[in-house]
Amino acid sequence: MRNIQIAPSILSADFGNLLADIRKIEKDTDILHIDVMDGHFVPNISFGIPIIKSIRSRTDLQFDVHLMITNPEEYVRAFSEAGADIVTFHIETVQDPASMTRMIHGLGKKAGISLNPDTAVETLFPFLPDLDLVLIMSVYPGFGGQSFMAEAPARIRAVRDELDRIGSNAWLSVDGGVSDKTAPVIISSGATLLVAGSAVFGDPNPDEAMRRLKNA
Repeated sequence: MRNIQIAPSILSADFGNLLADIRKIEKDTDILHIDVMDGHFVPNISFGIPIIKSIRSRTDLQFDVHLMITNPEEYVRAFSEAGADIVTFHIETVQDPASMTRMIHGLGKKAGISLNPDTAVETLFPFLPDLDLVLIMSVYPGFGGQSFMAEAPARIRAVRDELDRIGSNAWLSVDGGVSDKTAPVIISSGATLLVAGSAVFGDPNPDEAMRRLKNA
């Protein structure tokens, strides 16, 4: 049986009490998902390097920094130095994903690739052997609180089958519309890392929400 992890997304946290919100979920996970949006690749702006730096020294959680930005290669070093453990970039934003992956590994970080719902999953396959994480978007990126897309399970299964075929131990992560209602189909499709924002930080008791997701 695969080890399933929940990665809470701080995009849905209370930024007036960000550290307090992180404390609520620390004991139930090893990974914190950090969405960086630039207002260009996605139609929204979130936060950047100063926020990551400010919380890096306050928690031992791994930071999966999800770069929803154009020209991510220009910022990989800065985000790595700010405290990213995993740098995940969108395949739609680079011309040479293999080079980008090598750049991330060269900085001593784990590398992940994400892709949008309208990008064929097969575009990932040539790069899977070198990845530590694959992130399937099950909503269009840029906004929290969207509904899980009906076509996502088939896309997750296709990537899972290819990861298994090549013997990869990379995390298969899913982001968008994750809840205790959608978690069973996401996990049964082969995902091992569930990114949850609203389902965790939108709950009055984020720690209990985490446990419900794990038990789903």
